[in-house]
Amino acid sequence: MTTTAEKASAPTWRRRQRIAAYLFVAPFFVFFVLMLLVPLFYAGYLSFFREQLIGGNAFVGLDNYVRALQDERFLRGVLRVTLFLLVQVPVMLGLALLFALVLDSGRLRFASLVRLGIFLPYAIPGVIAALMWGYLYGQDFGPFAQAGRALGLPVPEFLSSGWMLASIGNIVTWSFVGYNMIIMYAALRAIPAEIYEAARMDGAGEFRLAWSIKIPSIRPSLLLTLIFSVIGSFQLFTEPQLLKSISPVVVTGEYTPNLYAFTLAFSRSELNYAAAVSFLLGILIMIVSYVVQLSTQRRERQR
Repeated sequence: MTTTAEKASAPTWRRRQRIAAYLFVAPFFVFFVLMLLVPLFYAGYLSFFREQLIGGNAFVGLDNYVRALQDERFLRGVLRVTLFLLVQVPVMLGLALLFALVLDSGRLRFASLVRLGIFLPYAIPGVIAALMWGYLYGQDFGPFAQAGRALGLPVPEFLSSGWMLASIGNIVTWSFVGYNMIIMYAALRAIPAEIYEAARMDGAGEFRLAWSIKIPSIRPSLLLTLIFSVIGSFQLFTEPQLLKSISPVVVTGEYTPNLYAFTLAFSRSELNYAAAVSFLLGILIMIVSYVVQLSTQRRERQR
């Protein structure tokens, strides 16, 4: 009898477990739908309209997207962040990998303190970091400029049109090297020590270990940091937005695509066109991220 009763209550117990599981994840899905999907679909809906002086909003189909693809200001911003991506991301990830390998080698004194010091800039809010570097870059009040004048040297023009992109790249690199280093360092610590011992018995030195064992073993983490960096480069906003107040002639409202969408929406009241620009930028990020991931996977399969 007891066995029969247990068998009868088993489906009821499993059903209660499923209901409990759905109840646990329900709050996340509610916020996911309300905070992400609904605004996303509403922005997509807005991108198919245009506000007119007479007649209010009018359905224009893909006209906003066609206009964005012919907009020189938007295209210049895309080219600028593409250049930023090609130069800044390799430098940042190269430094992060170098620091992670040095820390993992076990030959560095005060490794914990050094690791904390490299990671610390990531804990500083992006707004504070941009303001701090904006002060350091200042030609009238910055310490570099004051030191140059005191030594009779030319004052560095970090906020000029020729240097602005490099100056922003320096801020982003300073802020995110530690974040990427922690991801790579955690992956390095997960490599079994037996592999190192076998390699050392075969006569491999530290450089050989790093090149032939450590870097290939953490390739998934390198790909992860690369994709995060690609997305972050195209979403560049905080640093140019804050430096715009210090150097408004160089950093204009269309300096990056994200800043251009912000300017369109909140300064020029072109919400519909800003939505189309944002969607095009999102599509571009997805394409570039997919291409990076696909090319990396193909290269791994060929090995």
